[in-house]
Amino acid sequence: MNDMIRIEGLDRRLDQRLQRLSSDPSTVERSRAIVDKALGSGHAIYGVNTGFGALASKRIDDDQLGQLQRNLLLSHACGTGDPVPIEITRLMLQLKAHALGLGNSGISLPIFRQLLKFCELDILPFIPSRGSVGASGDLAPLAHMSLPLIGKGQCWNAERTGPEPAAETLVRHGLKPVEPGAKDGLALINGTQLMSSYGAFVLHRALHLIRAADILGAMSLEALQGSAAPFDERVHAVRPHPGQIRVAANMRQLLVESEILESHRHCGKVQDPYCLRCMPQVHGASRDALAHATEVVEREINSVTDNPLVFDNGDIVSAGNFHGQPLALALDYAAIALSELASISERRTYLLLEGHDGLPKLLMADTGINSGFMIPQYTAAALVSENKVLCHPASVDSIPTSLGQEDHVSMGSISALKLLNVLHNVERVMAVEMLTAAQALDFRKPLKPGKGVLVAHEFVRDHVNHADEDYEVGADIDTCTRLLRSGELARTVQSTITTLD
Repeated sequence: MNDMIRIEGLDRRLDQRLQRLSSDPSTVERSRAIVDKALGSGHAIYGVNTGFGALASKRIDDDQLGQLQRNLLLSHACGTGDPVPIEITRLMLQLKAHALGLGNSGISLPIFRQLLKFCELDILPFIPSRGSVGASGDLAPLAHMSLPLIGKGQCWNAERTGPEPAAETLVRHGLKPVEPGAKDGLALINGTQLMSSYGAFVLHRALHLIRAADILGAMSLEALQGSAAPFDERVHAVRPHPGQIRVAANMRQLLVESEILESHRHCGKVQDPYCLRCMPQVHGASRDALAHATEVVEREINSVTDNPLVFDNGDIVSAGNFHGQPLALALDYAAIALSELASISERRTYLLLEGHDGLPKLLMADTGINSGFMIPQYTAAALVSENKVLCHPASVDSIPTSLGQEDHVSMGSISALKLLNVLHNVERVMAVEMLTAAQALDFRKPLKPGKGVLVAHEFVRDHVNHADEDYEVGADIDTCTRLLRSGELARTVQSTITTLD
């Protein structure tokens, strides 16, 4: 697919795609013409002139086809729970427009142009996050997303502090509601845009996080006077998993010119604990798993996932591309992969506090009166344990819906929601390692760590100070989380170590 949207550079690629569709909606017009012609044939077409789901056998009169689609949006907007985050809501709109623009959905041009106008003006529907079972499309969330197009439902207000009636949002932007025609509602709510938007958002953030994991691991290794021998290129050539090879190469690059390594090269230590020695194997396995999940999500966001599908020869085929099983499995896998980055990170934090090789216990010289960095490790341990619960796969569950017509569902929406929670926990666990590794490296001065580690340490110290006594450490954890979330740490180190992957 020449116009394929990728996770890397996602925002830019989507903006370019939607601008092209706005100036040339010919694919939409062509597929709509096929729907209009098919309606003239008098044949029953699922969801176009019939009811939905268990009501598929009920034929709808021609003069009620618009009302059928309007009712579909109203009846299916029954989600609940906290709202979908604004960034992911924006992605849902953009990915839905992109998918409809591929020309196999038969949506009407007025509805499609209204959707593009929402993207252009950044009008964001207020979407409850719960209610999808990950099959027949993300029906309830996409219904909430689509209702504002016709002046119903809710949008985020101008201040992004809460919801307001969509009718008020349209007036503020000088827009009028658009009436749906035949198939419009179905094309809007059949699809996997909730699941795929969560997946794309998390995997985009993970691009920075996997590099940061290697950087933080190298900082901890230097602070703990660990060995670089486990990163020998020959070791990984005989077990050539791609992620493992990349992580080992990153470690070698980050440790170049290390005075700390040289200072203990002949210390007699035989082996480091696994959390240091096996970083290529653990980080690398997570990289490979996340790479697989990225491939699945990229295929999905470039696919047509509604029903029925419209083809250029005039065929309109009812099938099951809305089923979220590919995403459900991949997003469960991604959550497990991310959680392991936090699990091994917490173990390194624990080692840093134990007082190995000249480091003060709890990373503070005057303990007793001071607790040092004892409790941040508790926080990391709690989040790692929470991730173990969140990583139970949602994709192994199924509950029949629509009176048994939809008898196997993916629960991929639950995989998606859990994945975002896992990401947030992982970022905070790694923020604790960032804070403690930087503190530990201070005690190795005047010896310098490797070139990449030195850049990382200086970067952290530009934002967080060394601690000589107890203080409100939570604010620093928040700062480190923000630095990880933004990708600033990885970008700063990559500006010096350009080969860091």
